[in-house]
Amino acid sequence: MNEVLLRSLTPSVLGILVRRGADFAAAEDAVQDALVEAVRVWSADPPRDPKGWLVTVAWRRFLDATRSDAARRRREDRVDEEPAPGPAPAVDDTLQLYFLCAHPSLTPSSAVALTLRAVGGLTTRQIAQAYLVPEATMAQRISRAKRTVSGVRFDQPGDVATVLRVLYLVFNEGYSGDVDLAAEAIRLTRQLAAAIDHPEVAGLLALMLLHHARRAARTAPDGSLVPLAEQDRGRWDTESIGEGVEILQAALARDRLGEFQAQAAIAALHADARTAEETDWVQIVEWYDELARLTDSPVVRLNRAVAVGEADGPRAGLAALAALDDTLPRHTAVAAYLHERDGDLTTAAQLYTEAAQKAPNLAERDHLTRQAARLNARGAR
Repeated sequence: MNEVLLRSLTPSVLGILVRRGADFAAAEDAVQDALVEAVRVWSADPPRDPKGWLVTVAWRRFLDATRSDAARRRREDRVDEEPAPGPAPAVDDTLQLYFLCAHPSLTPSSAVALTLRAVGGLTTRQIAQAYLVPEATMAQRISRAKRTVSGVRFDQPGDVATVLRVLYLVFNEGYSGDVDLAAEAIRLTRQLAAAIDHPEVAGLLALMLLHHARRAARTAPDGSLVPLAEQDRGRWDTESIGEGVEILQAALARDRLGEFQAQAAIAALHADARTAEETDWVQIVEWYDELARLTDSPVVRLNRAVAVGEADGPRAGLAALAALDDTLPRHTAVAAYLHERDGDLTTAAQLYTEAAQKAPNLAERDHLTRQAARLNARGAR
């Protein structure tokens, strides 16, 4: 059973059902039922046309689920529309489904959860683990999101800004999570950039390419995280960096700055430095100032504190950090890093230990635990 094949076919099958008049939520349920059936029977009897098989089974599941009196009166008409045997049309509905899932009435977190479930093919349990919430909580969130968009058709999609936000969140989940969605997010953003002349679409594509270019260097052979300053820059993908910088420069030349362009500019400055010591932290602080103005985000201000600590010294970084809410995610980890830079190893070790207990994933927790152990070992000498 090829799980990757099933996941890749999900958007097209879902799109076919919706275009044929199926309600989105009911279509998504029917497709999931068809995928379960595929897992059960394909290993023993794989079809010659997997996509056509899924379309037919999903459509029948949809018909079986519509048993109200009104639906029963329309059943003959619906049966007449059942896809004919043979290969299904090769249409990529994925980006269109992103627009549907990114309906403006949904919050970004609900939109990305719905997209991961309906289009990405992840289970509710996988999404709950990514968000660090109970599976029942995530199931309720996805159900509410499906009910919200259940009456929305392809002529009532979400706006571009919402789609960009969802693509960004999906990319980040693919970049750091167990299921690789980063390359798919880049592919879809390329499609969107080709279809829409929008500087923020270009900014997001540039940002994705610049971050993805460093992916091979982000983890050691044992799976542990490698901080940016310690990465082997010879393993960075220079072709992706070059493409990202070129796309970013064209977007910035239009003088319509947005948050994704500003983030991409920061990523480009990191990529431009041949060594960590050559990083232009002064410019990075200036870009964080622009980004904070655009977003008013406390997370941006947290990252800015790190940049200030590099540009003006750890005491300046700690002063910037003191103005922020200490309950922010990764606040404790940033404080630990800046205290270590300032030479206060005892406080830094304690903070690294606290940060490890709050870490959002296992890899980050292990990294912070090792940092604490390293400083404790130095202090014991």
